[in-house]
Amino acid sequence: MRVYVPLTLSGLAEAYKTGEVGSESFAAYAVTPALREWYLSDDIEELEYAALNRAALASLRLLAADPEAPRRRVVVAVDVADGAAVTDPDRGLDPAALGELRVTGPVRLAKAAAVHVDAGDAEEDVTAGAGALAAADGGDDDAQFVVDGTEDHELLWYATQEIPNLVGLGG
Repeated sequence: MRVYVPLTLSGLAEAYKTGEVGSESFAAYAVTPALREWYLSDDIEELEYAALNRAALASLRLLAADPEAPRRRVVVAVDVADGAAVTDPDRGLDPAALGELRVTGPVRLAKAAAVHVDAGDAEEDVTAGAGALAAADGGDDDAQFVVDGTEDHELLWYATQEIPNLVGLGG
């Protein structure tokens, strides 16, 4: 099963250093039954893209909680065994948890299929979006508009061999 793990560049650097993504149990996003029902599509590529975007929003939340992290959303696409990822039935109907599941881990970074990261020109909008999250969660429509503006920036695809360059460890 392909899962999308939200991180920050700092988190990606730590994963590169340890060789592992996540800890004993961590949040990821995937094409779950609830996501399928919400998205109303049978196209697997569209559904995977929706799961990736859910993980990108979770990455934005990580950035909001870590003001020291570089202002770029990061999502690692990893293949895990089906039994290693489970949905929480209590959160399954929560719109904020669409596509969310728990992965029992950690997962070797070597299992990653790709890394998705914002381009540098997204930093201003990502910074604004991270700053507006709390107000958006409280129902502020203007703040939600700012958060939604981060989605105007497509995450770029990187091969796993490019991780050292992404985290500033490349030669």
